[in-house]
Amino acid sequence: MGKTKLIYYAGFKVGFLWVQLRCVECQRRMIISTAPSQSQRVFLSILFGMLTGLICALVFAWLVRSFVRYINKPPILKGPVVFSPKIPAKTLQSALIANDAQLLGSSRYYRTVLDNGLTVAVKRLEPFELQSKSLKRRIQQEVEVIASLRHRNLMSLRAYIRESNRFFLVYDYVPNGSLEDAMNKVRENQLQLSWEVRLRIAVGIVKGLEYLHFSCNPRILHRNLKPTNVMLDAEFEPRLADCGLAKILNLPVAPSSYGPPENCSRYTDKSDVFSFGVILGVLLTGRYPTDPFFGDTSLGRWLQRLQEAGDSREALDKSILGEEIEEDEMLMAVKIAVVCLSDMPADRPSSDELVSMLTQLNSF
Repeated sequence: MGKTKLIYYAGFKVGFLWVQLRCVECQRRMIISTAPSQSQRVFLSILFGMLTGLICALVFAWLVRSFVRYINKPPILKGPVVFSPKIPAKTLQSALIANDAQLLGSSRYYRTVLDNGLTVAVKRLEPFELQSKSLKRRIQQEVEVIASLRHRNLMSLRAYIRESNRFFLVYDYVPNGSLEDAMNKVRENQLQLSWEVRLRIAVGIVKGLEYLHFSCNPRILHRNLKPTNVMLDAEFEPRLADCGLAKILNLPVAPSSYGPPENCSRYTDKSDVFSFGVILGVLLTGRYPTDPFFGDTSLGRWLQRLQEAGDSREALDKSILGEEIEEDEMLMAVKIAVVCLSDMPADRPSSDELVSMLTQLNSF
C-alpha cells in the first residue's frame, strides 16, 4: 500500500506539473497572438506620421495666412489724407483747426478758405471713441470708399484729417447752401425757384440715389436724406451730402419727418425713395412735413387725399403756378410723390425707375 500511495502521489505531482506547463504555454500563446505583427507596426507608424504631418501642415498654413493678412492690412494713416492735387496737405490741417470757419446755412458744413485761396466745405464729425485699431482702420476704409464716389449729384470728398477722436471731411464748396436754406428764402420771398429749377433739383437728387443704389458695389444707402443734406451749387444743381456717414459712425436711423414708416432694421433702397418722396412733396407744396398746417395728418396722406379727390392742384405752391403745360407736369409729379410715400416699400418705385419717370416730365 505504501508503494501504491507513493506511485499515486508521484503520478498526481507529474499530472499537476503538466497542467501548470500547459497553462503557461497557453498564456504565452495568447500574449503572442495579441501582440501586433511587424506589418501592423509599420502601418501604425505610417498612419501616425501622416497625421502628425497633416497637423503640422495645417498649423504652418494658418501661421502663413495670419502673417500675410497682417502685412496686407492698410496702415492707419496720420495727418491729412488728400485726394485732390488742388489741396495743399501742409496747410490743410492748420486751416481746419482754425475757429474762423463759417457755417453754411442750416447744414453742418463749414466754409473754409485755404492758404492758396481755395474755398472748401468741411464736415466736422462729432467726437467719438476710437480706442481700437480695428475700428480706426474700418472707419478709414469707409472714408476711402466715400472718396472714390464720383457723380455730378454727390458731394465729392477731397481730403480728410483724423485728429485724435475727431474727423474732418473736406468737400467741394457749394455756394448756395442747402435745399432747406433755399426753400426758407422762397417762403420769405427772398428767392424765386421756378418749377423748372425745382424739377431739375428733384431729378438730380434721384440720379444721385440711382448711382448709390445701382452703380456702387456694394450698394450704398443714404439713410439720412433730407433738405439739409441736399446741397446746391451755383447753378442750383443738387449734390447729396453725408453719403455713407451713417455707416461710418454706426449710427441708427433716427426717426424723423423724412424717414420711412418701416422699422429701421429693415432699411433698404426703397426707404431712401420714401425720403425722396417727402422732399418732392416739399418742392411741390412749398411746405415742410412739420408745418402745423397738416395738423394730425402727414404730408404724404394729405397729398394722397387731395389726389383721390381730384384736387391735386390745391396742393401746389402758388408761387410756381403759371403755364398750363407746367401745371400738368406738376400734377404728374404729385402722383409720383404719392407713390413714393406708400406705406409698403414694395409699392414704391426704385430710384432708377424714378429717373425715367421724372425725366419724362421734361427734357434734360
